[in-house]
Amino acid sequence: MEKTDEERKKAQMLDARARNISHNVRCTECGSQSIEDSQADIAILLRQLIRDEIGAGKTDKEIYNKLEDEFGETVLYAPKFDLQTAALWLTPVIIAGGTAAGLVYQKHRQRKNVDIMALNLIRGVPLTPKERVTILDVLIPPSPPPQGVASRLRRWLNR
Repeated sequence: MEKTDEERKKAQMLDARARNISHNVRCTECGSQSIEDSQADIAILLRQLIRDEIGAGKTDKEIYNKLEDEFGETVLYAPKFDLQTAALWLTPVIIAGGTAAGLVYQKHRQRKNVDIMALNLIRGVPLTPKERVTILDVLIPPSPPPQGVASRLRRWLNR
């Protein structure tokens, strides 16, 4: 009886491993589904191929390499980082860095413009209406938020 429990556990582990691999492999017919979720004939064959390879004692990496060799790199959901896929992997980093640099530059430029406007004001150079609005926005603090019932209740409770 213990043998059957051990065999059942081993079979469950192998099945879980096969499902994990199948979730990371794209169906070549559907394209948008993993072979685990697809019911296409090729997906069923690929699932069986994965189970056969696991049964033969292959590692996950060996199975992924075999699938990639037979069907190309697009069969895997997570492509390797190499020269061909560098743009795919680096584009989000480049966009985020460019956006951050643009925001920092804009803030720096705005500060520099306010400094120049303040110097011009001290020198007696008249400000344009746009410069006047900008300098007033910088110099005048924002008005406090409107006080609602909750803030009045908090003040009353803190007495």
